[in-house]
Amino acid sequence: MKEDITLAEAQEQVDQWIKTVGVRYFNELTNMTILMEEVGELARIMSRTYGEQSFKDSDKGRDLGDEMADVLWVLICLANQTGVNLTEAVKKNFEKKNIRDIDRHKNNDKLK
Repeated sequence: MKEDITLAEAQEQVDQWIKTVGVRYFNELTNMTILMEEVGELARIMSRTYGEQSFKDSDKGRDLGDEMADVLWVLICLANQTGVNLTEAVKKNFEKKNIRDIDRHKNNDKLK
């Protein structure tokens, strides 16, 4: 695998992996539940690394980047299953935020 990949390449590589190694996609509702599980695992590491909770023995050695990649993987699966082009979705999302939030954060006294 090359060093940097685009969202489109990630979508294609996940699709190929699922169809060969993974046999098939889990259904969308199963993947949505898996996504929530993975987000929970990420939240657990975040709360122990940056929050006030202490690590349990079972939490030690967990890699934050790996947990984020697990979330991204399942999100890519859902995008593939539902026909969402993540490259286009991210572009549209930037456009939306650039219009909606052009002055919002600059004018937020809480951020000063």
